Amino acid sequence: MSAPPDAPSSPGAAGADLLSRIPTFPPAPPAEKITLPVGPAAAWLTHIPTSQKVAFLTIDDGWVKQPEAIQLVQAAHVPVTLFLTIDAIRNNPGYFKRLEAGGAVIEAHTLTHPELKGKPLAFQQHEICGSADQLGALYGRRPVLFRPPFGDKDLTTLLVTHQCGMKAAFFWKETVDKGVVHFQEGHTVQPGDIILMHFRPAFAADFLAALQAIHDAGLTPALLENYIP
Repeated sequence: MSAPPDAPSSPGAAGADLLSRIPTFPPAPPAEKITLPVGPAAAWLTHIPTSQKVAFLTIDDGWVKQPEAIQLVQAAHVPVTLFLTIDAIRNNPGYFKRLEAGGAVIEAHTLTHPELKGKPLAFQQHEICGSADQLGALYGRRPVLFRPPFGDKDLTTLLVTHQCGMKAAFFWKETVDKGVVHFQEGHTVQPGDIILMHFRPAFAADFLAALQAIHDAGLTPALLENYIP
């Protein structure tokens, strides 16, 4: 596990101390597109198969909307992918437009954040296609990537993701919670790893911890979407 220096997690504007803890990175290299399987189901990816010295930061849900999160993302000048739940964002969709301006790209994470695995086709179509449709209407770009809630899926989930016009669904290699990075394997972020965090009260600590772990591994944050053909 990797933990950053203590960082405040209460809502409010990001202070100079928080901003000073953002690591600096060299530019990401030109993306090398991966190859996706051909067939009726969307790809299922836990990481991006690349030897390039990059990692991918993804942020889920959207329940907690702190002003300091916008400032941190904008100040970091790093790309992030947001997998947003419609129920979580509907009270303030404009918040995420400000994150877009800071380098975020918005992708789909269902309407209501249910468990999808084992659910009927129609249920999964409603949740997956419905979220992509609504996010497209809200932000002017229909998602091309999907993350199932809890990272749980079955074949129906992947078939429906493809039917809904999205190319791939995603799991992760590292998670961040309360300022601590949890590794599935080893103690270092590896090239191509996908890191998961959430819009939670400890966003500042989580964001800084994720960036520091990427930096400590000698990697640069890159945009997930750039690697998907």
